[in-house]
Amino acid sequence: MVEKKLSELFNHIIQEYPKTTPKKLKIIDAYMVYILLTGIVQFIYCVFLTSFPFNAFLAGFISTVASFVLAASLRSQVDPLNNDEFKNISPERAFADFCLAHVVLHLVVANVLG
Repeated sequence: MVEKKLSELFNHIIQEYPKTTPKKLKIIDAYMVYILLTGIVQFIYCVFLTSFPFNAFLAGFISTVASFVLAASLRSQVDPLNNDEFKNISPERAFADFCLAHVVLHLVVANVLG
């Protein structure tokens, strides 16, 4: 019963996502999937092979988590369904904030690497 409902929900999402999601959000979603997979690969590598040097793993993993959070923030600000919440922030401004935050993030990551 639950499996049937989950499969129906999954099929509904697969059918409606391409129709209702704007192209900008699809690009951000693809970036988020890439970041998620990168973080998973890093974690698996650390668990099964080695975490040496640990600061490199830590910097890389924190970078993927922070990049995912920044992308989720960008997605929520650019989504047309959230215009009421972010009416004072244009999509261009949101993207500029995203880029600036990434520059700061990668400076911190480079500092942690040593």
